[in-house]
Amino acid sequence: KAMQYFDEQSREKFIPFIIETSAGASRSFLAFLVDAYREEEAPTADGKMEARTVMKFHPRLAPVKAAIFPLVNRDGMPEIAKRIEETLRPHLRVFYDDSGAVGRRYRRQDEVGTPFCITVDSQTLVDQTVTVRDRDSMLQERIATSQLGDYLHLKLSS
Repeated sequence: KAMQYFDEQSREKFIPFIIETSAGASRSFLAFLVDAYREEEAPTADGKMEARTVMKFHPRLAPVKAAIFPLVNRDGMPEIAKRIEETLRPHLRVFYDDSGAVGRRYRRQDEVGTPFCITVDSQTLVDQTVTVRDRDSMLQERIATSQLGDYLHLKLSS
């Protein structure tokens, strides 16, 4: 079937570039998904480059705002991570993960679009700070556990 349209006023034929003008929630959702999807090169722990799939949702649109990881499943780290999860859960959608290497956990969260990953490590046991990793820049910074909620709210609102 011919896809051309004849405009009576201008007396011109053309092929429309907007086929359907509906603007429902599913169309918006698809647009956000398509816009967020990225494949990029990222360094591994040993300095090599590997492909990284990332859903770069704006932090306010991300379904899960933060993931909490104990670095290892011993030395009280899982208990501290669970306490952080319980503290943040009433205010933010968070996810707890203690399976596999921490690098793989980061990559899984990158793939689903989680903007921040919080890691409880041996330094946490000494000074009550955690490592917060930003999904987009992959930069990490130390934040006191007592300031974590305020820090995340500030990051999510800017």
